[in-house]
Amino acid sequence: MPIADFTDRALADLWSLKGRGAVVTGGARGIGEAVARRLAEAGASVLVTDVDGDGAARVASSLPVGERASHRSMRVDITDSTALGVAADSTVEAFGRLDIWVSNAGIYPTTGPAIDAADDFIDRMLTVNVRGTFAAAREAARRMQAGGVIVNLASTTGFHASKGISAYSTSKHAVVGLTKNLALEFAPLGIRVLGVAPTVIDTPGVREQMRPLAEAGLDVEAAMAANLLGRTGVPDDVARVVLFAVSDLAAFLTGSTIPVDAGALAGR
Repeated sequence: MPIADFTDRALADLWSLKGRGAVVTGGARGIGEAVARRLAEAGASVLVTDVDGDGAARVASSLPVGERASHRSMRVDITDSTALGVAADSTVEAFGRLDIWVSNAGIYPTTGPAIDAADDFIDRMLTVNVRGTFAAAREAARRMQAGGVIVNLASTTGFHASKGISAYSTSKHAVVGLTKNLALEFAPLGIRVLGVAPTVIDTPGVREQMRPLAEAGLDVEAAMAANLLGRTGVPDDVARVVLFAVSDLAAFLTGSTIPVDAGALAGR
């Protein structure tokens, strides 16, 4: 491959996404919404997808519109490979190209003891978080030109074991491994593949998961801020790292999964 020299490009140009078409799955709220907003702010035209079609439409209509940028929304269930292909095709039709695909959609309920986990629960977790992410990357890569970037949202639990979330942790270990394998296979196509692995982030979904623990007496605010930086992570903390990953600032990165963890993995 030819050497790509970015030395003479201005910093503002390296992070700019002007003229690029992007898809964000699970974009109706939380991290996905924050990612869509940052990509749009950087100049990308964004297709916001979510199983909550109304929520996706709300986010798309609120995104900043810059020079040559426009935005769309679509209801997409990431377990439906046909719908993923339609989303990819629609991006090319609407924006002229597909440059960025961010697979953020996923589920993360706790399971309790692994010995009590039901088969249908395990199947659902792996279908959404692993097969959905795999199929999304496949459909995106089929339509991307050289220079495209795929980002998979993993988790810090994809790097270590945790009690009570065995199915979820297993799915995120799989996403970390999948990211490595896809990077290997897609590199000859000129497509980079990266993972981003947040720790606990203050999102509506996380709040819902923590409600029973809060009702049982857990200090949720303290738990979410229990990291080396001593503060709770917010969706934009993750979105800024995704923006870096898809931009030309990260042009020499592929196959890696970047922790966004306030040092949570440092002591493991």
